[in-house]
Amino acid sequence: MARTREFDTDQAVERAMDLFWRRGYAATSMQDLIAELGIGSGSLYAAFGSKEKLYALALERYCSRNAGALIAHLESAEEVRPALRAALTAMAEADLCDPERGCLMVNAATERASDPATADRVAATMRLVESTLAGALERARARGELAPDKDPVALARFLTTFIQGMRVMGKARADRAFFDGAVEAALTTLD
Repeated sequence: MARTREFDTDQAVERAMDLFWRRGYAATSMQDLIAELGIGSGSLYAAFGSKEKLYALALERYCSRNAGALIAHLESAEEVRPALRAALTAMAEADLCDPERGCLMVNAATERASDPATADRVAATMRLVESTLAGALERARARGELAPDKDPVALARFLTTFIQGMRVMGKARADRAFFDGAVEAALTTLD
């Protein structure tokens, strides 16, 4: 008869996500995961199979959570410019508060670019962010907030790239004045 799992796998993925986010994939050993999660190696392997599979679950959670928050924010917004300003400012604030940690998706893209599963997850999330932005900008154009000659897809692609660049600048310890100026400059693309 199979043993009942003695830990919450959802909580374990959450804690693993935090550890991978703080330390990176390569710098996080199985022993680190066992210590952080407070479970034995047999339980960890039985539940997740490997460090790589646990990392994939943690990255999936991060990407879903962050893309989901952006989607919810933009879809509920009455006006696109204030919604984008708020979203970009929140990202900058997160980077100012914890620059070493940065964005797990950017960390994954740079540290594990050669891993197909990681590259696919990051690319899928970027496509989702871009399509969400494009949809919000299409709605803004239909409401007259965005000039008819503005291309929502091109703007969305620019903003997706801008967001990732901004997250990299956070790791590089950019200051508040830099972020404030960058956000305002990005918003001028909507003019």
